[in-house]
Amino acid sequence: MDTNGHESDATAELMGLHGVGGATRPTWKRVGRARRSARAAFRFLWLASEIVFALVHWLAFLIANSGHLNLAARSRWLQHVCRRALRVFNVDLRVAGAIPSSGLLVCNHLSYLDILVLGATAPCVFISKCEVRRWPVFGWFALLAGTFFVRRDKRSDVVRITHEMGRALDTGMLVVLFSEGTTSGGHDVLPFKSSLLEPAIGKPHSLSAGFIEYSLSEGSVADEVCYWRDMTLAPHLLNLLGKRGIQARLSFTELRQASPDRKQLARQLHLEVVRLKESFAG
Repeated sequence: MDTNGHESDATAELMGLHGVGGATRPTWKRVGRARRSARAAFRFLWLASEIVFALVHWLAFLIANSGHLNLAARSRWLQHVCRRALRVFNVDLRVAGAIPSSGLLVCNHLSYLDILVLGATAPCVFISKCEVRRWPVFGWFALLAGTFFVRRDKRSDVVRITHEMGRALDTGMLVVLFSEGTTSGGHDVLPFKSSLLEPAIGKPHSLSAGFIEYSLSEGSVADEVCYWRDMTLAPHLLNLLGKRGIQARLSFTELRQASPDRKQLARQLHLEVVRLKESFAG
Protein backbone atom coordinates (compact mmCIF):
# COMPACT_ATOMS: atom_id res chain seq x y z
CA MET A 1 0.00 0.00 0.00
CA ASP A 2 1.27 3.46 -0.89
CA THR A 3 0.95 5.58 2.27
CA ASN A 4 3.39 8.34 1.30
CA GLY A 5 0.91 10.08 -0.97
CA HIS A 6 -1.79 10.09 1.71
CA GLU A 7 0.63 11.45 4.29
CA SER A 8 1.66 14.23 1.94
CA ASP A 9 -1.95 15.17 1.28
CA ALA A 10 -2.73 15.23 5.01
CA THR A 11 0.32 17.35 5.78
CA ALA A 12 -0.56 19.81 3.06
CA GLU A 13 -4.11 20.04 4.39
CA LEU A 14 -2.89 20.69 7.94
CA MET A 15 -0.45 23.34 6.74
CA GLY A 16 -3.25 25.03 4.86
CA LEU A 17 -5.57 24.96 7.89
CA HIS A 18 -2.98 26.49 10.17
CA GLY A 19 -1.79 29.07 7.67
CA VAL A 20 1.71 27.61 7.40
CA GLY A 21 1.71 27.20 3.67
CA GLY A 22 1.49 29.84 0.98
CA ALA A 23 -2.00 28.75 -0.08
CA THR A 24 -3.66 30.97 2.52
CA ARG A 25 -1.70 34.11 1.68
CA PRO A 26 -4.19 35.33 -0.94
CA THR A 27 -6.95 34.83 1.67
CA TRP A 28 -5.12 36.97 4.22
CA LYS A 29 -4.51 39.60 1.54
CA ARG A 30 -8.21 39.66 0.81
CA VAL A 31 -8.95 40.00 4.53
CA GLY A 32 -6.46 42.89 4.76
CA ARG A 33 -8.04 44.65 1.79
CA ALA A 34 -11.50 44.14 3.28
CA ARG A 35 -10.38 45.65 6.58
CA ARG A 36 -8.86 48.66 4.85
CA SER A 37 -12.02 49.16 2.80
CA ALA A 38 -14.21 48.94 5.91
CA ARG A 39 -11.92 51.34 7.75
CA ALA A 40 -12.01 53.79 4.84
CA ALA A 41 -15.82 53.59 4.60
CA PHE A 42 -16.26 54.16 8.34
CA ARG A 43 -13.86 57.10 8.39
CA PHE A 44 -15.43 58.60 5.28
CA LEU A 45 -18.79 58.67 7.06
CA TRP A 46 -17.06 60.06 10.14
CA LEU A 47 -15.41 62.76 8.03
CA ALA A 48 -18.77 63.62 6.45
CA SER A 49 -20.31 64.03 9.91
CA GLU A 50 -17.39 66.26 10.95
CA ILE A 51 -17.99 68.44 7.90
CA VAL A 52 -21.62 68.91 8.90
CA PHE A 53 -20.60 69.63 12.49
CA ALA A 54 -17.99 72.16 11.31
CA LEU A 55 -20.58 74.03 9.23
CA VAL A 56 -22.98 74.18 12.18
CA HIS A 57 -20.12 75.38 14.37
CA TRP A 58 -19.25 78.07 11.80
CA LEU A 59 -22.85 79.30 11.75
CA ALA A 60 -22.85 79.43 15.56
CA PHE A 61 -19.63 81.46 15.43
CA LEU A 62 -21.22 83.78 12.88
CA ILE A 63 -24.30 84.36 15.02
CA ALA A 64 -22.20 84.89 18.16
CA ASN A 65 -20.17 87.55 16.31
CA SER A 66 -23.22 89.46 15.03
CA GLY A 67 -22.94 88.17 11.47
CA HIS A 68 -19.28 89.07 10.95
CA LEU A 69 -16.20 86.88 11.43
CA ASN A 70 -12.79 88.50 11.32
CA LEU A 71 -9.63 86.56 10.53
CA ALA A 72 -8.89 85.86 14.19
CA ALA A 73 -12.32 84.27 14.73
CA ARG A 74 -12.04 82.28 11.49
CA SER A 75 -8.60 80.98 12.47
CA ARG A 76 -9.89 79.80 15.85
CA TRP A 77 -12.76 78.03 14.10
CA LEU A 78 -10.28 76.40 11.71
CA GLN A 79 -8.10 75.20 14.57
CA HIS A 80 -11.09 73.49 16.18
CA VAL A 81 -12.05 71.87 12.87
CA CYS A 82 -8.51 70.69 12.13
CA ARG A 83 -8.04 69.12 15.54
CA ARG A 84 -11.19 67.09 15.12
CA ALA A 85 -10.24 66.13 11.55
CA LEU A 86 -6.84 64.78 12.63
CA ARG A 87 -8.68 62.25 14.79
CA VAL A 88 -10.56 60.99 11.73
CA PHE A 89 -7.25 60.27 9.93
CA ASN A 90 -5.74 58.93 13.18
CA VAL A 91 -2.79 61.31 12.92
CA ASP A 92 -0.23 61.15 15.72
CA LEU A 93 1.27 64.65 15.75
CA ARG A 94 4.59 65.49 17.41
CA VAL A 95 5.78 69.11 17.53
CA ALA A 96 9.32 70.36 18.22
CA GLY A 97 10.37 73.96 18.79
CA ALA A 98 8.44 77.01 19.91
CA ILE A 99 5.10 77.26 18.10
CA PRO A 100 4.76 80.71 16.47
CA SER A 101 1.64 82.66 17.39
CA SER A 102 2.01 85.57 14.97
CA GLY A 103 4.10 86.75 12.04
CA LEU A 104 4.94 84.90 8.84
CA LEU A 105 5.54 81.14 8.88
CA VAL A 106 7.18 79.59 5.81
CA CYS A 107 6.91 75.82 5.55
CA ASN A 108 7.52 72.97 3.11
CA HIS A 109 4.45 71.50 1.42
CA LEU A 110 3.62 67.82 0.93
CA SER A 111 -0.14 67.25 1.09
CA TYR A 112 -3.54 68.67 1.95
CA LEU A 113 -2.88 67.07 5.35
CA ASP A 114 -0.40 69.92 5.96
CA ILE A 115 -3.37 72.27 6.36
CA LEU A 116 -4.90 70.07 9.07
CA VAL A 117 -1.59 69.62 10.89
CA LEU A 118 -0.60 73.30 10.86
CA GLY A 119 -4.16 74.52 11.42
CA ALA A 120 -4.51 72.27 14.47
CA THR A 121 -1.19 73.45 15.92
CA ALA A 122 -1.96 77.19 16.01
CA PRO A 123 -4.68 79.61 14.87
CA CYS A 124 -3.51 80.83 11.47
CA VAL A 125 -4.51 81.95 7.99
CA PHE A 126 -3.15 80.28 4.86
CA ILE A 127 -1.99 81.52 1.47
CA SER A 128 -3.16 79.16 -1.26
CA LYS A 129 -3.15 78.87 -5.03
CA CYS A 130 -6.45 79.91 -6.57
CA GLU A 131 -7.17 76.40 -7.92
CA VAL A 132 -7.85 75.12 -4.38
CA ARG A 133 -10.87 77.43 -4.16
CA ARG A 134 -12.62 75.24 -6.75
CA TRP A 135 -11.99 71.98 -4.89
CA PRO A 136 -15.17 70.38 -3.53
CA VAL A 137 -15.48 70.70 0.27
CA PHE A 138 -11.80 71.59 0.80
CA GLY A 139 -12.18 74.77 -1.22
CA TRP A 140 -15.33 75.78 0.60
CA PHE A 141 -13.70 75.29 3.99
CA ALA A 142 -10.63 77.21 2.88
CA LEU A 143 -12.90 80.10 1.95
CA LEU A 144 -14.74 79.99 5.29
CA ALA A 145 -11.38 79.93 7.11
CA GLY A 146 -10.32 83.22 5.49
CA THR A 147 -7.66 81.74 3.20
CA PHE A 148 -5.99 84.18 0.80
CA PHE A 149 -6.15 82.80 -2.75
CA VAL A 150 -3.53 83.98 -5.20
CA ARG A 151 -2.71 83.62 -8.88
CA ARG A 152 1.07 83.60 -8.87
CA ASP A 153 1.22 84.05 -12.65
CA LYS A 154 -0.66 87.34 -12.42
CA ARG A 155 1.48 90.16 -11.03
CA SER A 156 -1.47 92.37 -10.07
CA ASP A 157 -2.91 89.53 -8.00
CA VAL A 158 0.41 88.98 -6.23
CA VAL A 159 0.44 92.70 -5.33
CA ARG A 160 -3.12 92.44 -4.00
CA ILE A 161 -2.29 89.43 -1.83
CA THR A 162 0.86 90.99 -0.41
CA HIS A 163 -1.26 93.96 0.74
CA GLU A 164 -3.79 91.60 2.36
CA MET A 165 -0.98 89.63 4.00
CA GLY A 166 0.46 92.86 5.36
CA ARG A 167 -2.87 93.86 6.91
CA ALA A 168 -3.23 90.41 8.49
CA LEU A 169 0.29 90.56 9.90
CA ASP A 170 -0.37 94.05 11.30
CA THR A 171 -3.32 92.67 13.31
CA GLY A 172 -1.10 90.02 14.92
CA MET A 173 -2.20 87.05 12.80
CA LEU A 174 -0.01 84.05 12.00
CA VAL A 175 0.15 83.80 8.20
CA VAL A 176 1.31 80.49 6.70
CA LEU A 177 3.03 80.49 3.33
CA PHE A 178 4.15 77.42 1.34
CA SER A 179 6.97 79.09 -0.55
CA GLU A 180 7.72 76.09 -2.77
CA GLY A 181 4.57 77.05 -4.64
CA THR A 182 3.52 73.41 -5.03
CA THR A 183 3.61 70.06 -3.27
CA SER A 184 6.34 67.45 -3.55
CA GLY A 185 7.14 63.86 -2.61
CA GLY A 186 9.23 65.00 0.34
CA HIS A 187 12.61 63.77 -0.86
CA ASP A 188 13.88 67.33 -1.25
CA VAL A 189 12.76 70.83 -0.28
CA LEU A 190 12.04 72.62 -3.54
CA PRO A 191 13.48 76.12 -4.16
CA PHE A 192 11.45 78.88 -2.53
CA LYS A 193 9.66 81.56 -4.52
CA SER A 194 10.23 85.05 -3.18
CA SER A 195 7.28 87.02 -4.62
CA LEU A 196 5.07 86.75 -1.50
CA LEU A 197 7.80 87.51 1.04
CA GLU A 198 7.53 91.27 0.54
CA PRO A 199 5.27 91.88 3.60
CA ALA A 200 8.05 90.48 5.83
CA ILE A 201 10.76 92.82 4.53
CA GLY A 202 11.75 95.58 6.95
CA LYS A 203 8.79 94.94 9.26
CA PRO A 204 8.76 94.10 12.99
CA HIS A 205 6.75 90.92 12.43
CA SER A 206 8.37 87.67 13.53
CA LEU A 207 9.55 85.34 10.77
CA SER A 208 9.59 81.57 11.29
CA ALA A 209 10.49 78.47 9.29
CA GLY A 210 8.68 75.17 9.66
CA PHE A 211 9.26 71.64 8.44
CA ILE A 212 6.71 68.86 8.30
CA GLU A 213 7.16 65.18 7.50
CA TYR A 214 5.05 62.03 7.69
CA SER A 215 5.64 58.34 8.27
CA LEU A 216 3.50 55.23 7.86
CA SER A 217 3.73 51.82 9.52
CA GLU A 218 2.85 50.36 6.13
CA GLY A 219 2.88 51.87 2.65
CA SER A 220 4.71 54.70 0.92
CA VAL A 221 4.58 58.28 2.20
CA ALA A 222 5.52 59.68 -1.21
CA ASP A 223 2.76 57.74 -2.97
CA GLU A 224 0.03 57.62 -0.33
CA VAL A 225 0.38 60.68 1.93
CA CYS A 226 2.02 63.27 -0.31
CA TYR A 227 -0.41 64.74 -2.83
CA TRP A 228 1.57 65.69 -5.92
CA ARG A 229 2.24 64.94 -9.59
CA ASP A 230 -1.01 64.06 -11.38
CA MET A 231 -2.81 62.48 -8.41
CA THR A 232 -6.59 62.69 -8.17
CA LEU A 233 -8.14 63.82 -4.90
CA ALA A 234 -10.97 61.30 -4.35
CA PRO A 235 -8.99 58.02 -4.68
CA HIS A 236 -6.05 59.51 -2.80
CA LEU A 237 -8.31 60.57 0.07
CA LEU A 238 -10.11 57.22 0.29
CA ASN A 239 -6.81 55.34 0.33
CA LEU A 240 -5.50 57.62 3.08
CA LEU A 241 -8.64 57.08 5.16
CA GLY A 242 -7.97 53.33 4.98
CA LYS A 243 -4.56 53.61 6.67
CA ARG A 244 -4.28 52.43 10.28
CA GLY A 245 -2.59 55.63 11.31
CA ILE A 246 -0.26 58.41 10.20
CA GLN A 247 2.65 59.85 12.15
CA ALA A 248 3.32 63.56 11.59
CA ARG A 249 6.32 65.50 12.85
CA LEU A 250 6.42 69.27 12.80
CA SER A 251 9.37 71.46 13.74
CA PHE A 252 9.71 75.24 14.04
CA THR A 253 12.54 77.72 14.30
CA GLU A 254 12.50 81.52 14.38
CA LEU A 255 14.67 83.49 11.99
CA ARG A 256 16.73 85.94 14.05
CA GLN A 257 18.56 87.89 11.34
CA ALA A 258 16.29 88.25 8.30
CA SER A 259 17.84 89.56 5.10
CA PRO A 260 16.36 92.84 3.79
CA ASP A 261 16.58 91.44 0.26
CA ARG A 262 13.54 89.42 -0.78
CA LYS A 263 15.37 86.83 -2.91
CA GLN A 264 18.12 86.43 -0.34
CA LEU A 265 15.46 86.01 2.33
CA ALA A 266 13.89 83.19 0.29
CA ARG A 267 17.26 81.41 0.17
CA GLN A 268 17.76 82.02 3.88
CA LEU A 269 14.39 80.51 4.77
CA HIS A 270 15.01 77.58 2.44
CA LEU A 271 18.28 76.82 4.25
CA GLU A 272 16.47 76.90 7.59
CA VAL A 273 13.81 74.45 6.39
CA VAL A 274 16.50 72.13 4.96
CA ARG A 275 18.33 72.32 8.29
CA LEU A 276 15.15 71.27 10.11
CA LYS A 277 14.73 68.39 7.66
CA GLU A 278 18.29 67.24 8.28
CA SER A 279 17.80 67.43 12.04
CA PHE A 280 14.86 65.01 11.69
CA ALA A 281 17.00 62.66 9.58
CA GLY A 282 19.74 62.75 12.22
